[in-house]
Amino acid sequence: MGRSRGQKTRDKNKVTLPQVPKQLKSDGLDVEYSREFADYEDLEAQARAQAAGIRQSKARKK
Repeated sequence: MGRSRGQKTRDKNKVTLPQVPKQLKSDGLDVEYSREFADYEDLEAQARAQAAGIRQSKARKK
């Protein structure tokens, strides 16, 4: 039956296996690039991200 009755799973490895392989995980760091190589979409995305950061910092102060 299921786990609702306090029974443990038979496969002990099932709990410890990662969902995403380590080589596919990101370190969370953004890649920097030169402004002279940026196109219009890059600049617009950068402006949106900056505006979102300002809104987020204002929301934290409240």
